[in-house]
Amino acid sequence: MNGLANNPIFQALAGLVIFYIGLKMFSGGMKSMGKLEHLSYFIHNPYWMFLGGIVCTLLWQSSSLSTTTIVALVASGALPLPSAIAAVLGANVGTTGTIWLAGAFVSNGFPTGTTKHIAMIHTGLNLLMAAAFLPWIHVIARFVSKF
Repeated sequence: MNGLANNPIFQALAGLVIFYIGLKMFSGGMKSMGKLEHLSYFIHNPYWMFLGGIVCTLLWQSSSLSTTTIVALVASGALPLPSAIAAVLGANVGTTGTIWLAGAFVSNGFPTGTTKHIAMIHTGLNLLMAAAFLPWIHVIARFVSKF
């Protein structure tokens, strides 16, 4: 059994399974939260939720976790759709922090060369997308809610 536990393919698959189970448990816990009246101003303001999506994704370095949280909060009725869309846009911007962090580790400091170029493009495109869609959040939410 020791050989199997040291197998990198087994470790990667086991990690993915544990990550998936954790996301499912987290999602279930978020759904049970229900209404969050004390956070009403924040939750009903798409611009605050956009910033919240950035901050949360930067903190836990996982846009998957942010998106799972957002979907669970929408499913529980605690988060309105326009705010959820804004939070997902924020999570997309926040995920660019990961590439800057990885670039810093690879470059022993601030990213340089190709690493910096990739980080700049990744950040720039996500910011451009957010700037293009954020003003239209309510229109997008009305359109999506038809399906």
